[in-house]
Amino acid sequence: MITLIHFAPVKSETLGDYEVVVLGVAQDAGYPQINCYRPHCADGWREPSKMKLATSIAVIDPIEKKKYVFEATPDIKSQFYRLHQIAPDPEYRLAGIFLTHAHIGHYTGLMHLGREAMGANQIPVFVMPKMAKFLSTNGPWSQLVQLKNIKLSRLSNGEVTKLGSNLKVTPFTVPHRDEYSETVGFKVVGPNKSLLFIPDIDKWQKWEKDLASEIKKVDYAFLDATFFQNGELPNRDMSEVPHPFVEETMALLDSLSAREKSKVIFIHFNHTNPLLKSGSRAQEKVILKGFRYAEEGMRLPL
Repeated sequence: MITLIHFAPVKSETLGDYEVVVLGVAQDAGYPQINCYRPHCADGWREPSKMKLATSIAVIDPIEKKKYVFEATPDIKSQFYRLHQIAPDPEYRLAGIFLTHAHIGHYTGLMHLGREAMGANQIPVFVMPKMAKFLSTNGPWSQLVQLKNIKLSRLSNGEVTKLGSNLKVTPFTVPHRDEYSETVGFKVVGPNKSLLFIPDIDKWQKWEKDLASEIKKVDYAFLDATFFQNGELPNRDMSEVPHPFVEETMALLDSLSAREKSKVIFIHFNHTNPLLKSGSRAQEKVILKGFRYAEEGMRLPL
């Protein structure tokens, strides 16, 4: 069952189960995008309620009173507040931030943890080896490590990290533009359900794993939906940004059963992606084909 919320203050006792919360759905630069005043971004400028934050999800552990955030986006201030409304500080401790890779929408929110802002104290940041080296050896991120605002917890490809008695996270590498770090997706296993989180990947055919098979192993699959279709960037060679188009992903998974298709939740929408538009034909097409798209405030039991 999916519950949509509007982030009005709620009491933490409403949390009875482990949950996944969608904190953002847009590509790294959010929606609307900087310096874009074309029709597809116009609604976002005219109506602030239609703005979308960069992609992030959170996992809440109501037993151990912990919460975990996946991605430190440029919108982390608003996302922390949204999470606070569901799992309030200090009742729920921020026990970790998991990073997929070193592109701006996925790690630069760490800047808010430093001395100029939050002044955090050793918040665990779970990273792969190249990402750990990048953060440790490049300012201003290295200052966060030196001042112990964050504590880097190193992950290994395919190795399970236990976060408590009922929660496990496993990183797995995926092909992507790895200028500064490797890129990973995550498998999160709760006491009752599990999920895949793959916000960024090149074409599925480049991945060593079979997407349909991996979907069958979990209950939810948050998948890269940066672009809906080819030609979405009319003045740019889209092979330079080789994400799987939503139309390609739906075609690839067309033979799955209705139950398996319903596990797929598209996320990480570029500002050009019509899935950002409420009531769009693109949204209707996704639903008619049996898939889903992420919305900010979506909460799923784990």
